[in-house]
Amino acid sequence: MKNGIQLITYANSLGGNLSQLDRFLKTHGKDTLSGAHILPFFPSSADRGFAPLTYEEVDPVFGTWNDIESISSRVDLAVDFMANHLSQQSREFQDFLQRKDQSPWKDFFLRYKNLWPDGEAPAADLAKIYTRKPRPPYFEATFADGSTEKIWCTFDYEQIDLDLRQDVTKEFFRQTIGGLVNRGAKIIRLDAFAYTTKRPGTNCFFLEPDVWEVLEFCDQIAAEGGAILLPEIHEHYSIQLKLAEKGYWVYDFALPMLVLHTLYSGSAKRLKDWFEICPRKQFTTLDTHDGIGVVDVADLLTPEEIEATKDALFKQGANVKAIYNSASFGNLDIYQLNCTYYSALGNDDARYLIARLLQFFAPGIPQIYYVGMLAGKNDIKLVESTRNGRDINRHDYSNEEIEAEIQRPVVQQLFQLMKLRNNHPAFDAELRILPSEDHQLHLRYESGPHFCETRIDLQSMQATVTASATETLEVPQELGIGHALAE
Repeated sequence: MKNGIQLITYANSLGGNLSQLDRFLKTHGKDTLSGAHILPFFPSSADRGFAPLTYEEVDPVFGTWNDIESISSRVDLAVDFMANHLSQQSREFQDFLQRKDQSPWKDFFLRYKNLWPDGEAPAADLAKIYTRKPRPPYFEATFADGSTEKIWCTFDYEQIDLDLRQDVTKEFFRQTIGGLVNRGAKIIRLDAFAYTTKRPGTNCFFLEPDVWEVLEFCDQIAAEGGAILLPEIHEHYSIQLKLAEKGYWVYDFALPMLVLHTLYSGSAKRLKDWFEICPRKQFTTLDTHDGIGVVDVADLLTPEEIEATKDALFKQGANVKAIYNSASFGNLDIYQLNCTYYSALGNDDARYLIARLLQFFAPGIPQIYYVGMLAGKNDIKLVESTRNGRDINRHDYSNEEIEAEIQRPVVQQLFQLMKLRNNHPAFDAELRILPSEDHQLHLRYESGPHFCETRIDLQSMQATVTASATETLEVPQELGIGHALAE
């Protein structure tokens, strides 16, 4: 896997389908992107792909396996595997509804009766379960014979939880993960894996040692085909440190709020502290298809600093409203904020470029969301239309829009930074955090004769990037970012 920038995108968000995404990667992504995380492109019944009916097909609306294999031949491909659930509309669940205990899938889905003998969870047990939905985690299934039964359902009713203790489920994992790797996936992103562990009387979230057994099992399957596992979890940063200690790649989901705090407050102290202790074997993000995570930064920022950062986003952000983060816009997850990263910084070019500069110099492999790659503003028309708060950051771009957005100075400068981060050999070294004042950062990478460093001043909101020349990298040896330059 190359130590370069990876794109996060839906299959149809850059040009309308996988073929056009492939075209984008061939052209605009040629020197700026080394990988692509394509969000679920399988037939699905809900949650924009995250309620898959099957992993054996590409949704024909998006394209074919040929498109996926073409993309994977060009860049490192990351693919989602929803380890916790499968669609209620899947053939497996529909067969279960029809034949119940005569179905080969009778043990595949997590039945309450397999945890509690009478099929009912005591109120005390339900109260302990970690859930981000304002309802008990079950779906009342009605079978063809007229009987009913509670089946575990953590998220949407279309997403039915799987029972990982069962052989039939383990075989499904083997076939599915193995199949995705055979189709060219270099990275298997385990979506919602921390919810896969359930035991009566517990919070049923990241249970140890159960969770390590799940990860080891999945990792062995992926490794057989030369792929890596990327567990996805939004929670306290200490869990990411635990995963890293076991040798797994992790996400730096604390970075988005820490960078906002840094730019809003003018102090880099908290960010520097995090750079000192954060895992090195990680993928960094500022934005994803979901909101900006808040829970991930607990104890890296004080409660007062977290609230101040949230308040600043609503005051300084462009076209971001608290109502877009409320139940009336489908936002029942209080741990995330819905806003594009560019608009979170007031659609300010200089601040946005410095935010990306901080990400590109952070330890790890950067991932950039397609809206962020084009410095996208909040899509108020879309979010008002769908009443789904997260759609504020899910604008789909036509090819014509892409070509127009790429001409904007802020995107031109961002692509220049991406090209530098994607290709300069100095980034193969360890980050050095050099002494500087609280309102400044001095970050440097040095590998043999090569170096790349940045100096950032949060008071003037200006930065410089200085890099050694290389034979293959055609970028200026010194780049400047600031209000005057961005304008």
